[in-house]
Amino acid sequence: MRRITALTSLLACIVTLLTSIILYITPQGRVAYWSDWKLWGLTKEQWGALHINLGFLFLIFLFLHIYYNWKPLTLYMKDKARNFKLFTREFNISFVIILFSVLGTYCDLPPFSTIINIGEGFKDRAAVTYGEPPYGHAELSPLKGFAQKMGLDANKALESMHQAGLTVESINQTLKEIAAVNRRTPQQVYEAMKAAQPVEEPEKGLPASPPPGTGNLTLKDLAAQYGLDAPKLVQALRDKNLDCKGTMTIKEIAQANNMGPTDVYDVIKEAVQGVGS
Repeated sequence: MRRITALTSLLACIVTLLTSIILYITPQGRVAYWSDWKLWGLTKEQWGALHINLGFLFLIFLFLHIYYNWKPLTLYMKDKARNFKLFTREFNISFVIILFSVLGTYCDLPPFSTIINIGEGFKDRAAVTYGEPPYGHAELSPLKGFAQKMGLDANKALESMHQAGLTVESINQTLKEIAAVNRRTPQQVYEAMKAAQPVEEPEKGLPASPPPGTGNLTLKDLAAQYGLDAPKLVQALRDKNLDCKGTMTIKEIAQANNMGPTDVYDVIKEAVQGVGS
């Protein structure tokens, strides 16, 4: 049983490490679901489920490993006279390493912040590669509701999808259901929908709430997307005591000013009222 415990712990640890690396580089959920992202045939949700279950398995057998090796472990907490001593030199070093990691992560200090930023970089590149949905969990919207939000005629969209060879039973099906039946991604379903008709131009001005992926846009990109004068927008934000540059993303501006990205977006909306296009 000791051998089974040790070997199962080792194998579970290896697989958990693998799933940790994969989840570290996977796209954000909204991007993964919109593009039906998969790696080795598994979706983001399946990799997450595998990570959780193997993690629990590792913990269970780790506790068994501790149980079967309790005596050797207690020797690490005894002095030369064989007396039990919790705060040995080795224990103190281990405790400091853990404490340093916790505080470093909490305070967003290098190298811990660097690890997080690298992971965010992977996710940002994936958003560019696979594309952002028009709004969060758009794939769960019924065809009728999605078409309305995107300024499309639902019946014309349905006709366009039939012409593209897609099987659609009704406008009440979600994009995810349509995609699954036709072995397409929700993104490809959307492309088929709008093939026969252009999407209506969005109203001037910024949306009431930031669309998915807005935090990754620079001020220049945001201004170009909504027809704003970038230099004037930057100056307007500086007039509101925000430290910013046109090349900074919304997330970077938020971090530089100890704010949340949504709060920065709200300030931008206020500033836009006085910025000409």
